[in-house]
Amino acid sequence: MTRNSFMRALALLLILCFDSAAFQNGHRVEGTVTDKTGAAVIGAEVAFTSGSFSVNQKTDVEGRFTLDVPSTTGKITIRAQGFAPLSKPWSEKDKSLEFVLEPDPISEEVIVTAARTETRVSDTGASLVVLSGEDLSTTAALTLDDALRQAVGFSLFRRSGSRTANPTTQGVSLRGVGASGASRAVVLSDSIPLNDPFGGWVYWDRIPREAISRVELVRGGESNLYGTDALGGAINIIRREPRDIDVSVEASYGNQKTPYGSFFAGGRVGQLGARLSGEVFHTDGYIIVDEDDRGAVDTAAGAEHTALDLTLERFFSGGRVFLNGSIFGEDRENGTPIQVNQTYIRQFALGADWQSARLGSFVLRGYASTQVFDQDFSAVAADRNSETITRSQRVPAQQTGFAAQWSRSAGSRQTFVAGVDYREVRGASDELAFIAGNLSSAIGAGGRERTTGVFGQDIIRITNRFIATVSARVDRWSNFDALSTTQPLAAPGPARVTLFDDRDETAFSPRLSLLYKLTDNFSLTGSGYRAFRAPTLNELYRSFRVGNVFTLANENLRAERLAGGEAGAHAYAFNRRLNIRGAFFWSEVTRPVANVTLSVTPALITRRRENLGRTRSRGLEIEAEARVTSEIVITGGYQFVDATVLEFPANTALEGLLIPQVPRHQFTFQVRYSNPRIITLGFQGRAIGSQFDDDRNELALDKFFTLDLLASRRVKGGVEVFGAVENVFNERYDIGRTPVRTIGPPTLVRIGIRFNLGSK
Repeated sequence: MTRNSFMRALALLLILCFDSAAFQNGHRVEGTVTDKTGAAVIGAEVAFTSGSFSVNQKTDVEGRFTLDVPSTTGKITIRAQGFAPLSKPWSEKDKSLEFVLEPDPISEEVIVTAARTETRVSDTGASLVVLSGEDLSTTAALTLDDALRQAVGFSLFRRSGSRTANPTTQGVSLRGVGASGASRAVVLSDSIPLNDPFGGWVYWDRIPREAISRVELVRGGESNLYGTDALGGAINIIRREPRDIDVSVEASYGNQKTPYGSFFAGGRVGQLGARLSGEVFHTDGYIIVDEDDRGAVDTAAGAEHTALDLTLERFFSGGRVFLNGSIFGEDRENGTPIQVNQTYIRQFALGADWQSARLGSFVLRGYASTQVFDQDFSAVAADRNSETITRSQRVPAQQTGFAAQWSRSAGSRQTFVAGVDYREVRGASDELAFIAGNLSSAIGAGGRERTTGVFGQDIIRITNRFIATVSARVDRWSNFDALSTTQPLAAPGPARVTLFDDRDETAFSPRLSLLYKLTDNFSLTGSGYRAFRAPTLNELYRSFRVGNVFTLANENLRAERLAGGEAGAHAYAFNRRLNIRGAFFWSEVTRPVANVTLSVTPALITRRRENLGRTRSRGLEIEAEARVTSEIVITGGYQFVDATVLEFPANTALEGLLIPQVPRHQFTFQVRYSNPRIITLGFQGRAIGSQFDDDRNELALDKFFTLDLLASRRVKGGVEVFGAVENVFNERYDIGRTPVRTIGPPTLVRIGIRFNLGSK
């Protein structure tokens, strides 16, 4: 052995001996890290520092950590994704520690919805609501759309939710621009639209609840970035992206024979990652017709669905590529023996994300899906003791699409975003028509739609306090290969074929948003924008029946166009424990698509989809969040909206009337108490003002108030038990009048268990 080698070995031996002696007289630091619900925070980074000494470790599946330190004093810092950092001094007297992490303050959240690029909430002038994972997990609502009703202004076509409602009524509306079966807001997940390609409505259960990290809602026209469907805003569902092994399961059972299960499993090993999630649900439902009007034909509106989603990822320097596949199946009973529907959806997607310090960020997406929607309709006798089948529909649809986006910061003052997207949809409505229960004819109608959009945006930080966002988009879409055929079946005869003209339209959608920070705690905002929504293939070619209301399609519909603006303020107080945001908004929609009543008889109401002349929605929204203590958080929102038909030359009797399905007043509140050692409680209340179910303002729906409650307690480690009650006071509020009164669900009670497991 050389002299140098001997000296290095001796030095190493001395160091080992010194370390061993030090830790023989050292100290052990033990503790747990949980969130406010008491659930273990897995993979949180725990760092101990004392002078020049430092050591760190990640928490295990139960949120525990153990550190051996040589010092008698030091500082412990906890960091975990989605939570605010937490630091505390430590001394040798502290044998076992419990750290409870707070969620990131809303001002520190990063979002992608408002600007298609990462932007802090405090730097955007958009009217934005972020529902965190904690918000979603502490609501009693079982379905995602019911959980989103915490955001004031969110509503579906009718007051009922996706638990029992026909899927064709599950289109979302924001800010009272007018409810419809088709959404007037785009719903996205991982930059891929979830709106039904044929009808525009949304299957809210396609993404298992356990796979959702948070949801962002932007109110106001967003066609400048997202094109058609974003007339009233955008909703972005952010999925969980675990860095380490992450497994969670929720299972529950409730009245109306309602079992439910949802799971998520994901993780990353080296450069490979995978995420698997699934959900199963069933409910016998309830009878939706008011007790005073029920007959022998009225049965419970039950539903069940199954969802499965798999993503495989390959990471590389600066980015990733992924492949995703999902399946979704749903069966519904709509309140009578004949009226049922089923849906089957298969979707594949692939994409890539890459970021370069010099070139910027790139996002690529491609997707394709195929689906089948089956539904049977009936005519119900006046005494509701019998029904007769009227139509049996099968609606096949396919879509393909891709999107490409680039963004890059230019110094500290500007951020550029540009992109292009394309989508093509093919769909048809194949029907068997019946007269007096006898098969009379086969009817087929459908066509194709192709949409291409190009957009650009510049976020300009004029000063540290003044931010301007300028964006614009051009869309061109065409309807082609559309036709309708009718083949008589009751008696021999030739088929009648009607060819519809090909049509093209173009839309230009600009937006200007301004934000001025008067102080660090007070900002003023303002926006002006234009937006549009092209009619869906469903509105153009598919007729349908709900109860005794028959609605005809209209192949001549044109795109809706919106012009609007808003002005608001955002304030913080009490060391940012109080957060208040408010805005005045105004929008006018030209050529809005509405269901216009053509005739009314005791047995049948006939309507037709028409472009009205012009409608206006204007009002005020106020939202607040108060962190009263570390355990108590109170949030609430109020919206007043005046939604009126301004012009309809074809039927001036509708001018001055209120837009149907839009309440003038909405109020929501949530109270959350989180003490992991004792209990977690969540209250959600919702008050909805009166509204009308029809364009003539003759069928009124009364105001109502509901209260939901959730209570949970951690049993051990990542195991939690809970109980949830929706509609605590059993409020039987109006859902619709067709003209028979239908009512909302009774009290819904369920109990369940949650597991949150993982590894380092």
